[in-house]
Amino acid sequence: MVKIAVTGKGGVGKTTLSGTIARMLAKDGFDVVAIDADADMNLASAVGIKKSPKPLTDYKDLIEERAGEEGGMFKFNPKVDDIVDKLGVVGPDNVKMLVMGTIDTGGSGCMCPASAFLKAFLRHVVLKDKSAVILDMEAGIEHLGRGTTKGIDLMIVVVEPGKRSLETAERIKQLSEDIGIKHLAAVINKGKSVNLKPQLEAMGIPVLGEIPYDEDLVRADLEGVAPIDMGGKWVDAVAQIKENMLQMIRSFH
Repeated sequence: MVKIAVTGKGGVGKTTLSGTIARMLAKDGFDVVAIDADADMNLASAVGIKKSPKPLTDYKDLIEERAGEEGGMFKFNPKVDDIVDKLGVVGPDNVKMLVMGTIDTGGSGCMCPASAFLKAFLRHVVLKDKSAVILDMEAGIEHLGRGTTKGIDLMIVVVEPGKRSLETAERIKQLSEDIGIKHLAAVINKGKSVNLKPQLEAMGIPVLGEIPYDEDLVRADLEGVAPIDMGGKWVDAVAQIKENMLQMIRSFH
């Protein structure tokens, strides 16, 4: 089964890539769960879902019932095996989608029932769920803990021309190593004018492919259409990247 996490600096096309790969895998016959774990929560539009699912963190009564009360005793391993079917929204090509949501920790970074619930949910979908899972992550990959990463087949970092984007890729590589992610690869977006491949490979990050600038992608965004439904050079490039990704994952097993 395929379990991937997609990350990168904000604005590099990470969410669009996540949604498009989710749809392509579903068209290939995979049972796909797409999870929005980014604070910006834009994955629904990239998948082609008009109304984004309510974040899991908004289900306060459910979290309290399963994980315990805020400020009191709580369970580290609450029941989460029914959450995809119970709270997921089904989109085009039968992609199931959920939104993690954000937790206001007041800067303390403390563990709380909502945090325990989200961590347990991620552990379940990555380690036990039989679906293909696509995680649209924040650049900091804070949602991923050591227990979860054992099930991640591949972390994809999306990079575009620019020093900050490359610095983010380098930081993500370090973070992923720290939490035990074994396989990292890059996708270069809008990179035709600048060859980033040698720099990424020098960091030890193999490149799955490059995505050209495409006005159809801009048009899709303006019209509120999922990029895969608009078509164009961008989608063709992602289709090849998806094939390269699957081939790479098969080589690990």
